[in-house]
Amino acid sequence: MNDLDRKLTRRDAGLLVGAALAGLAGPLRAQTAAMPRILVGFPAGGSVDVSARRLAEAWRGRLADNVLVEQRVGAGGRLAVTALRDAPPDGGTLLVSPSSMFTIYPHVYRKLAYKPETDAIAVSPMANATCGFGVGPMVPATVKTMGDFAAWAKAHPEQSSYASPAAGAMPHFLGDQFKRAAGIALTHVPYRGAAPGLQDLMGGQIASGCFLLGDLLPYVAGGRIRILGVTDHERSRFAPEVPTFGEQGFKGIIGVETYGLFLPPKTPAAVVDKVFDLVRVALREKQVVEGLAKLGCEPLAMQPADYARRLAAERAQWGPIVAASGFSSDD
Repeated sequence: MNDLDRKLTRRDAGLLVGAALAGLAGPLRAQTAAMPRILVGFPAGGSVDVSARRLAEAWRGRLADNVLVEQRVGAGGRLAVTALRDAPPDGGTLLVSPSSMFTIYPHVYRKLAYKPETDAIAVSPMANATCGFGVGPMVPATVKTMGDFAAWAKAHPEQSSYASPAAGAMPHFLGDQFKRAAGIALTHVPYRGAAPGLQDLMGGQIASGCFLLGDLLPYVAGGRIRILGVTDHERSRFAPEVPTFGEQGFKGIIGVETYGLFLPPKTPAAVVDKVFDLVRVALREKQVVEGLAKLGCEPLAMQPADYARRLAAERAQWGPIVAASGFSSDD
C-alpha cells in the first residue's frame, strides 16, 4: 500500500470507513434494485473466488445488507468479463479478476470478445500473487536450484516437462521464458486448473510445474513439492528461503498476478472512487488480510488511474513474451 495508507491511525481508518460507507451505500442502494454482486470467472474454492468472498464478507452490512458472489465460469474466465461489460453501470455489478485477463489474454486470443482498454474500468488491485516453479519426486533431491534443474533437464530430455494450470495463463509463459533462457527442451503440459497438475507433480507423473505460489505452498511442508524459484522482483515473505529467478541468473523472468476489482464501462467516476475507498477499507480488516495470506497473497490497493496504467504497462510487457512462445488460440 502507499505511504498514506501506512500512516493512517486506527482512528483515521475508522473515520474513513464511516465516510466511505455513508457516501457509497446510499447511491448504490438507490440505483440498484437487486443486491450488489461480485462476478468471478473461476470455480468456487479457487484463489480468485476466495478473494472475492473475503471482500464480500467485509462489505456485508456496509455496502448492502448482503453482497452476492456470482460464478460466471467458462472460457478461462472470459465469460465473467463480458458479463461485466454488459451490466448496468450503476455500481451494482463488480468483477474480481486476475490481471492477466487484461494483460496477457489480448495477446493470446485472436478473437477476444472484449476490449481490455475500454470494456471494464479498473478500480484497484486487492492483492499481489507471485508464481513459483516447483519440482516433484521425479526430480532427484540433489536438484536444489533453477540451475540444477536446467542441468538435470538437459541430461534427461525425455522426462523434461512442466505443468501449468492452463494453456495461455501466466505460468505457461513464465515456464516458456525459463526454457528459452536456460536453453533446454522443456515440454509444456497444460492442465484444467492447478489441482490436477499438482496431483500429477506430487505423484511423479510430471517433473516440474509453474503455479501460483499459494497453490504450491500447502504441499511443501510434507516434502511432496520443492519450490526452486519465485517470479517476483523480491523473495516472498511466504517462502523467504526460495530465491527469485533473477537471483539465480535468470533475469527478466517476472510474473506477478494482481487480483483486481473492476466495474462496467461508463460507471460514473464518483462511484468508481467510492468503491475504491471501500477496497482500502476492506484491506485494513484482519479477516481479509489473513484470508489473503492463506492464499499466499499480499494485500495491495492502488488508485484507479494508477492501476489502469499498471495494466497497460503489463499488457505491453507481455506482448513480446507471448509472441516469442509462438502460442495463440482461436478459442
